[in-house]
Amino acid sequence: MRDGSARTPRTMTTAGGEAMQKYLAEAVGTFVLVLGGVGAAVLAGDRIGFLGVAFAFGLSLLAMVYTVGPISGCHVNPAVTVGLLMAGKFDKRHVAGYVIAQCVGAIVAAGVVLLIAKGMPGGYSASAEGLGSNGYGAASPEGFGGGAAFLAEVFLTFVLVLTVLGATDSRAPVGFAGLAIGLVLTLIHLVGIPITNTSVNPARSLGPALFAGADALKQLWMFIIAPLLGAAFASAVYRLVHRPAVQITATRAEQATEEERRERLAGRRDVEHPV
Repeated sequence: MRDGSARTPRTMTTAGGEAMQKYLAEAVGTFVLVLGGVGAAVLAGDRIGFLGVAFAFGLSLLAMVYTVGPISGCHVNPAVTVGLLMAGKFDKRHVAGYVIAQCVGAIVAAGVVLLIAKGMPGGYSASAEGLGSNGYGAASPEGFGGGAAFLAEVFLTFVLVLTVLGATDSRAPVGFAGLAIGLVLTLIHLVGIPITNTSVNPARSLGPALFAGADALKQLWMFIIAPLLGAAFASAVYRLVHRPAVQITATRAEQATEEERRERLAGRRDVEHPV
């Protein structure tokens, strides 16, 4: 006889498989973000300048929003995950899995960038050149001090997370969140690169710092704490100014409209799985 207990293992297996898909999507998305952004800074920074690096980060995120967004919501950033959690738009059961996946993706991407960079004429030293790591004081591109760097990271992360929360609001146009999020990341880098090389993402900072070592690791604390504070601030402000009648997940908001999805699936049933 088949009863509810007999179906439980299959249900648990399905849920576990869906969770792993989300974690893998986050790892891949973060990998592409760091490979595109940090790779541009390390391998082509002297040719494309701050403007080019800013667009590399923004375009990388924009692409991933539409690639892995329907699977995981495309957080690719522990600060975004925390902000969505505090705003009630993310399931706390997946926080650890998302953050670990994001950090793994960033570390692997930084390693790939380093391997490519070592092929330069004369080679490349991550400890000497920094591998696009974040920093303040002597490690800041323009010599900004720790106080200014901390404030910049807090408020630039605030802008990023608030944009993510607003763009994935139930009243926002469905399917267009990626444009707003990708463009605001570009804007943030235009402001922040001269100050800290722009983190606003603890995973993005962790990856290069592990290979750069020394000062990058000593200063890593700022690029973990400041973005998380900015995310908490953004969540608090969002809750004050946005009071949607219906709450939707970030994953849902980054998908196309229902009509477009039905056409793409050619009659297949569309089942929405919240993050």
